[in-house]
Amino acid sequence: MASDTVYLNWDNESQFILSDKEEFKIKMKRPGGAKPSDMLAMALIGCSSVDVVEILQKQRQDLQQLKVTAESTQDDNPPWRFRKIHIRYQAVGKNIDLDKFGKAIKISEEKYCSVYATLKDAIEITHDYEVVEP
Repeated sequence: MASDTVYLNWDNESQFILSDKEEFKIKMKRPGGAKPSDMLAMALIGCSSVDVVEILQKQRQDLQQLKVTAESTQDDNPPWRFRKIHIRYQAVGKNIDLDKFGKAIKISEEKYCSVYATLKDAIEITHDYEVVEP
C-alpha cells in the first residue's frame, strides 16, 4: 500500500500552514487562506481534473482550457456535515467530442480519482458538463 504524509504548522499569529512532503505550502483559515471545509471540494475537483485532462490529451482532443466548479451543500448546524457536491465541468477547445469528454469524467470517477472513491459512499456527488468553442 502507498502512504503519504502531509503537515500542518500553526504559529502565534494564528496562521495554519499546510504542506506536503515536497514542502508545497497552503495557507488555511481566513483571512488570506482557504476555508478548511472548502478544501474538501477543492481536493475532489483537483483530483478529477488532472485525470480528465490527461485522458482527453491521450484521446488527442484539442483541449485548451478546463474550468471546473464544485457547489457544496452542508448541514446548517455543527459539525456541518457535507450532504452533496455538484461538479460542473466546462471544456474549452476546438471540436472536442462531448461523448469523449463525458467518458473521461466517468473514467476518472470510476477508476482513477482517489478522492471521489473515498467520498462517493459518504455523500451524494453529481456532475454535469459542457463543451465550449474558444
